[in-house]
Amino acid sequence: MKIGVTLRLMGDSATRATLEACAQHAERVGFDGLWLPDHIAIPPDDAEGSNGRYLDILASLAWLAGRTERIALGAGVLVLPYRPTLPTAKWLATIQALSGDRLQLGVGVGWMDAEFRALGIERRHRGRDSDALLEFLHACFDAEDDVVESNGQPFLFRPHPKRPPFLIGGAPPHAIERTVRFGDGWLPMSSDPGQLAAPIRELRERFQGAGKGTPEVVVMGAIPTGSPAEGVDLIGALQEIGVTGFIHGTRYATFDEFAARVEPASAMLDTLGRGT
Repeated sequence: MKIGVTLRLMGDSATRATLEACAQHAERVGFDGLWLPDHIAIPPDDAEGSNGRYLDILASLAWLAGRTERIALGAGVLVLPYRPTLPTAKWLATIQALSGDRLQLGVGVGWMDAEFRALGIERRHRGRDSDALLEFLHACFDAEDDVVESNGQPFLFRPHPKRPPFLIGGAPPHAIERTVRFGDGWLPMSSDPGQLAAPIRELRERFQGAGKGTPEVVVMGAIPTGSPAEGVDLIGALQEIGVTGFIHGTRYATFDEFAARVEPASAMLDTLGRGT
């Protein structure tokens, strides 16, 4: 089981110094991945907690690639319909190339009405637009001769690094369908084994039927704050139903708060023999 942790890109905690300290601490204690959220246009009446200040997810992933060495860099999740196809493919390929193939691409279709309005795009088309971008990303990363076509124009997709894993966020049934079509795995916003067992079973059956092997399933949640054994028990229950990764989410304002609030997860890593 790979264990990751979220970093905040919002509010006063999203500073150069705090991001760097948190990322390097997570790498040092043995976490497998850093995972970042995606918001680009917070309205004034919905700015509590962030004051409307959000760093861009792709720029932040690129910056963190230069501040870390081995830890995976995860989008959790990149909202696909917000972004143009070709520039997004270029961003992702560049991050993947410069990070040494550490990108983990969680993707979603978005939900916030205000952001869709600010971008001037139709929220009702978000599923269609997300599928189109996923199809284009596959064409770019899977091109054997590096030649891809966009709007009738052939071009060379270079740099052309290894395709990052595509993890599809969202809830069944749409997320399961999209994962089977385009993804390497599923990224649900739940860590409840009771809720996840049935959709994971369906996903595995459908992957097998499509000849895609075994899907990754990376869940978002929080490691229990009691003894490390509680976290180990939760991870064991999730592994039993087919979960392959866990992202520990937490809130913090300073590095000291971050270190304290990820301590239950890092203690669990020690119990599993995974820490420093």
